[in-house]
Amino acid sequence: MIDQSASRTARAAPRFRRPRLPVPPAAARALVLAAVFVCAACGLVYELELVALASYLVGDSVTQASIVLSVMVFAMGVGSLLAKRLSCAPAIGFAAVEIALALVGGLSVMALYASFAWFGQSRPAMAVFAFAIGVLIGAEIPLLMTLIQRIRRQDAGGAVADLFAADYVGALVGGLAFPFLLLPCYGQLTGALVTGAVNAVAGGAIVLWLFRGDITPRARARLLAANVVVLAVLAGAAWTAGPFERAARQAVYGGDVRLAEQTGVQEVVLTAAPLQLFLDGRLRVRGRDEYRYHEALVHPAMAGRHRRVLILGGGDGLALREVLRHREVGSVTLVDPDARLVALARDDPALARLNRHAYRDPRVRVAAADVFDWLRRERPPRPPRPSGGYDVVLADLPDPGISRSAKLYSQEFYGLVRRTLAPGGRLAVHAGAPGADRRGFWTVDASVRAAGLRTADYWIGSGRGDEDWGFVLAAPLRAPALRLAADAPRPRSLSPAVLAAAARRAARAPLRDLPPSTLMHPRSG
Repeated sequence: MIDQSASRTARAAPRFRRPRLPVPPAAARALVLAAVFVCAACGLVYELELVALASYLVGDSVTQASIVLSVMVFAMGVGSLLAKRLSCAPAIGFAAVEIALALVGGLSVMALYASFAWFGQSRPAMAVFAFAIGVLIGAEIPLLMTLIQRIRRQDAGGAVADLFAADYVGALVGGLAFPFLLLPCYGQLTGALVTGAVNAVAGGAIVLWLFRGDITPRARARLLAANVVVLAVLAGAAWTAGPFERAARQAVYGGDVRLAEQTGVQEVVLTAAPLQLFLDGRLRVRGRDEYRYHEALVHPAMAGRHRRVLILGGGDGLALREVLRHREVGSVTLVDPDARLVALARDDPALARLNRHAYRDPRVRVAAADVFDWLRRERPPRPPRPSGGYDVVLADLPDPGISRSAKLYSQEFYGLVRRTLAPGGRLAVHAGAPGADRRGFWTVDASVRAAGLRTADYWIGSGRGDEDWGFVLAAPLRAPALRLAADAPRPRSLSPAVLAAAARRAARAPLRDLPPSTLMHPRSG
């Protein structure tokens, strides 16, 4: 007996109709999976571009990465839901999604940089682009799943496994291509434009060639025209990338930008009239008043024995200049991760003139290495000898509020520094701007003390209104006295009275019960 209800259900169910394909089904399926691979690689590059640029423009890489990734993952869920409305025409829907993604993702870096350069703020634009790109990436997978099932019916589990395998491998390739290929060869701006072009070509080729039998001639013409327009826009943006970057740098840095270079470590920008050095978009040296900072960092630490000096960071050579002004210095070791910055400080006429050609001094030895790793490799003399270790260590490092420098302000870092100090040696640390971040300054002080050092704190006026520079001077056995060395050259901005006032300024606002920053629990305030 025939089950009438089953018969009616079979007649009501839509009949599977395989699309007209220019290649056998197996080859067509492989091509769709290849498109999944390419689109996943492009999608991850867009994510990494946003994270990298947000960290560079806004700072605090942990926070910016968290914002970008969480917004994008949420938006991908929204995109997956919206893709259901396109499932009735998956080929056209997928082509439209890829066209939009190529345009939005390709132009995202240029738009964010423009927002930062001319409007002074990039975080709202970053959130908008993260959401838009996430929605479009989220819409890809459901549409591709439908296209794969149209080529050849298979169980849902097997189709999902194949789809996600191609997606994850593509993400791996995109994640590796970003730091090792796109950034070094093209930079962030042009790299995003190249990625957008690859995205548009991959999406258009699959739909306009492989699934052309599913699309009307009019729809094919419109999709082809849209792809051509997007590629033309991306090509035009790439052609104007150089003038755009120069105009944006002019808006950001002011003055005459005469050198802008992406080293293997950071972006280095030098301006003339006035002379200024920017590292990753942050002002590190201002020619007319940098001596206030470098004298305050160096000269109090040099009060005492200073035959052997270690400078951590300070690739611009300005702290080195102040050290070499002391006649009793026998040797100086400078460790900076950016060899290109050191070469620039040695060879650039204006910067070399500012540091008084410090790198030409035969007492100077330079190590291009990660500061933390170099300290781990540096072995103290065993057993300790009066002549062993460094008499003075100067930490001239990026501000403690930047996430990637957190390990350089940790208890473990100061423990490594203490291991390199000679008996009676001293450490001087630039600990940020206490007027803007008082907790951050005292967290650095707490981290230094947690490493077994005794501290003396002082806040020096920068000469820029009410802004102060905060410094921590430390020694293993007892807190060092704030004074100037007997052989000290006459500083332009320091005197015993200035140091005494700087110590009183710090003593008026202590926060002594803060926990230290550690590698496992980094704190910037």
